Amino acid sequence: MTEPIPYRYPNPKEALKDIVVPNAVPDDERVWVPQAPNVWFRPLCLNVSQGYWMNLLRVRKSGVLSCHRHPQPVHGYVIKGTWRYLEHDWVATEGSYVFEPPGETHTLYVPEDVEEMITMFQVNGIMYYVDSEGNHTGYEDVFTKLDMCRKHYESVGLGADYVDQFVR
Repeated sequence: MTEPIPYRYPNPKEALKDIVVPNAVPDDERVWVPQAPNVWFRPLCLNVSQGYWMNLLRVRKSGVLSCHRHPQPVHGYVIKGTWRYLEHDWVATEGSYVFEPPGETHTLYVPEDVEEMITMFQVNGIMYYVDSEGNHTGYEDVFTKLDMCRKHYESVGLGADYVDQFVR
């Protein structure tokens, strides 16, 4: 086998920098941003130029997390625990990949026997929160996520700019 040779030419100067997140499931609890009681997220990439985010969602309670829909696809990979959507008969277990089609409304539910659920999600566009009748109750997008991170990281002593490493 020959010695591997890296690409010899520079990348475009306009190209964004890579993101490498060692210890993506962090030991430092301060990195987890509170979203609701017993619900946190850990940012991995907040892409403000294309309007998507990737994060780990951690839930340490059972029950309904949210009813929501997305105008664009969402991808998920279950790292720990299980969850499902009340509107479907499948269960997302450890190692499962989940594709959520644009426009579908679903209610995320964590079963009683799950102590902790961690799932990596790529969310494109927004999460549009609704009640069971479809009435708008709120939303999240990459900019609200970024704002939540800045406020949290400032409050726990990491500094508001700690989140900048995840912004592209």
